[in-house]
Amino acid sequence: MRDHKAFLKSLSPERKTALTETSDRAGLLHLAGHAGLILILAALIAARVPFWGLLLPLQGIALIFLFTLEHECTHRTPFRSAALNDWVGRVCGFLIFLPFEWFRAFHLAHHRFTNIPGEDPELDASKPATLRDWLVHVSGLPVWRANIALILRLAAGRERARYLSDRALPRMEREARVLLVLYALVGLSLIWSSLLLWVWIVPVLLGQPFLRLYLLAEHGDCPFVANMFENTRTTFTNRIVRFLAWNMPYHVEHHVYPAVPFHRLPELHGLMREKLQVTADGYAVFTRDYLRRRM
Repeated sequence: MRDHKAFLKSLSPERKTALTETSDRAGLLHLAGHAGLILILAALIAARVPFWGLLLPLQGIALIFLFTLEHECTHRTPFRSAALNDWVGRVCGFLIFLPFEWFRAFHLAHHRFTNIPGEDPELDASKPATLRDWLVHVSGLPVWRANIALILRLAAGRERARYLSDRALPRMEREARVLLVLYALVGLSLIWSSLLLWVWIVPVLLGQPFLRLYLLAEHGDCPFVANMFENTRTTFTNRIVRFLAWNMPYHVEHHVYPAVPFHRLPELHGLMREKLQVTADGYAVFTRDYLRRRM
């Protein structure tokens, strides 16, 4: 069984019902752990504990990996409540400068046309092909530039990507304008206090390279085909990474069955592990092999 559609057909209705059951409790417990880590690190940085500067990249990793929660919220799977999914997604989008309403449309188009050139919006920006390209990509500078430009275009009503519906655009544009107001207020707050600079802005800049390395493994160097067992990679990693990434290293599993919430992905992985075709034994191994193919 090499096709993801055949695998889905092999699951019984009872199994599908169990796998796709969402839970506010599971989502809120995980969120409490993730948010608690961010708040503890923020408190230590704000208190200027000894060697507090070493905590900045750790805080950045914890913050920037809210991307994986925002990503899950586009599917409305972390929580049973649709409103909770939407508002958590919006807050995450604010914190990492990635407007949620726009990202929902972008990401669902990515799922609809995964790794299909000309259709998958993730392929609109090419993957790094040389060592120099890789260094620029991993720096995070291109994504910050792209996200800021996106927010400005949305706020000005000038964003018209092919995957955006006319019906949803007004909502995206309103969100972008609200974000600009909030960011302006944050900027003004820095006149009186540098707190947000050190507990949020500097850390999230430092954390972005780690997210770039993580995301590159999801589809990097996978074939341009429609079969999710071939166009997506599952990366075997430790519990800390799986926790921060809301189990998204099980990425083949997520693409084969996007309706499965994060806390059920290990169970789905157990059902399809022997069928996986593209995997990596950790992000360091993936990165080494990715660079080796370019050098």
